[in-house]
Amino acid sequence: MSERNTFMRSLHDVGLAAWFGGSLMGAVGLNGAAESEGATRTATARISSSGWAKWTPVNAAAIGIHLFGSGGMLAADAPRVATQQGAAAATLAKTVVTGAALAVTAYSRVLGKQVELASSDDPEDAEKAAKHPIDTEKAQRRLVYAQWAVPALTGCLVVLSALHGEQQRYAGQTQGMWQRARSMTSHMPSASDWRCAH
Repeated sequence: MSERNTFMRSLHDVGLAAWFGGSLMGAVGLNGAAESEGATRTATARISSSGWAKWTPVNAAAIGIHLFGSGGMLAADAPRVATQQGAAAATLAKTVVTGAALAVTAYSRVLGKQVELASSDDPEDAEKAAKHPIDTEKAQRRLVYAQWAVPALTGCLVVLSALHGEQQRYAGQTQGMWQRARSMTSHMPSASDWRCAH
């Protein structure tokens, strides 16, 4: 196994940082600002939806970068995951949480699009919303929960990534100590050498 995989690790970390940070900022800052500035419930939804819509392409790119980096790291770490105690369980947990975060992110976007169309003053959007009418108030409540769930889940991914890093560091240290011990042993005089010397 290669001890260094800086490029894939960077993609993994940068993508996850943007996914976590952007979702947290949106839930706290964007939604909070929309709540403060929106004179009506519809205006609040319109402001919030506009901000989330602008963030969506960046978020999608961040998720793609993170998943690509994750795949590369998993391929590089496969031998360690298969043999090191606890590594497989941590990898499985990370995979499950990643799947949940992806599902909630997608659900959040679907709800967000519905609220966006329902609160828009554009005639075309109003026509689209009329074809699929929703309870806007209920959809907004669900959307708030989903938007808070994303940073919670991606925050768990940050913690699991830290655990993976510690496991890899431990494996690397163990391997290094073992190689050093073997190297030192090979340079030590053998019993026969001692007998010849005396």
